[in-house]
Amino acid sequence: MKNLARGENCPAPTGPLTVTLDTSTSVDVSALLLGPDGRVRSDADLVFYNQPAGAGVDYRRAPSGHLVRVDPSAIPPDIETVAIAASLDGSGPATFAAAGPTSVTVSDASGTAQVGFAAEALGNESALVCLEFYRRGEQWKIRAVGQGYADGLAGLATAFGISIDYDEQPPPEVPTATASQEIEPPVDSSVHRGVLAMRSELFAPAHAEVPGSGIQKQGSKMCRVGMNGELMARAGSMVAYQGNLQFEAKGSGGIGRALKQALSGEGVPLMKVTGQGDLFLANAAQDVHLIDLDGTDGLTINGANVLAFESSLSYDIKRVQGAAAGGNAGFFNCVFTGRGRIAITTDGVPVVLNVDQPTFADPQAAVAWSSSLQTRVKKNDSFGLGTLIGRSTGERFTLEFAGQGFVVVQPSEQPPGGLIGGSGSGEQAGVGGALGGLLGR
Repeated sequence: MKNLARGENCPAPTGPLTVTLDTSTSVDVSALLLGPDGRVRSDADLVFYNQPAGAGVDYRRAPSGHLVRVDPSAIPPDIETVAIAASLDGSGPATFAAAGPTSVTVSDASGTAQVGFAAEALGNESALVCLEFYRRGEQWKIRAVGQGYADGLAGLATAFGISIDYDEQPPPEVPTATASQEIEPPVDSSVHRGVLAMRSELFAPAHAEVPGSGIQKQGSKMCRVGMNGELMARAGSMVAYQGNLQFEAKGSGGIGRALKQALSGEGVPLMKVTGQGDLFLANAAQDVHLIDLDGTDGLTINGANVLAFESSLSYDIKRVQGAAAGGNAGFFNCVFTGRGRIAITTDGVPVVLNVDQPTFADPQAAVAWSSSLQTRVKKNDSFGLGTLIGRSTGERFTLEFAGQGFVVVQPSEQPPGGLIGGSGSGEQAGVGGALGGLLGR
């Protein structure tokens, strides 16, 4: 028998399955049939002692414990998950932490135990989702959950979309305390009404969602966008979202830029995001930085380092000043202009150089710079450096900056994925734009 740890999953055995729950105290066992939104379709999707049969799922009590029979072939196609839960019935301990673990075993059609899990509470939970069956394509899988709720079966049902109707309405006035009756202190809402009753450093304020509208930093390697309209983001950079958002692939952002991208090897594979909600973006765990453009200067940046930008900004693909056509494509980067905010990424914590004297950088380490700067591409041999600059062998060029502005230099000369050279449009590979053409790689 395979014993799962919390959060671990495995393929479900074929055929009808029997889930046995065994505890040291008296509990109510239930199964919830959940749709793609993680909620029941109706009250009929709660299977428990008072409603023991559902679509492809039934419950019964036996001397060996609580039994839930799950027949995946009979579960409706619009059901994606079957959650198996236990809740304290009030006749014993008040929490599962005091009651001890709940043992869950999944047996195949022959009655042979195949999968086991010991669901253990971490705090004041009085209901536990022990495990779940869920679809992955044509296959069913089992996941050990161990997720707790603080207000029993009622809170569990409410969390999954079932309305609880109480026979009596609570009195409108607050009762007065007497010598023989004390008013109970208010229950902390953070662990009540179906909210997870767990403890972890993950729940510290440092990991909470940041507030605000527009593009905001969420930690050092992610950004959160408070959406109420439209945003352009790197294709494939969405890691999570909440609310009503729509995603539309935009390629490089227009036929003109598509042609330039094909010729130059530079560009940003874009998606347009519209709607209302919260959008979270990241790219290969790179560091995220925000830049606000006020319209007085542009930002020249490698396309591989663009994460997202407000639709008020516009961009084009242009040859870097002072770089003659060379190799296959020459030296091209993206130039952003207008007023708005852009989120960029760097491989590590960068340094921002104030260009008040001649400044030089490895082309693969220079991520972005003020478009008003004058640039030149110089051979390293002219500095007497030969191949001493850069990690890649035979690196023969250095980028020179002059004028008034800034240059963002990252502590890495490796493109995302560890490739040498590459293009900004190559599905998130290629710090250095079209340097593959310029450097003959």
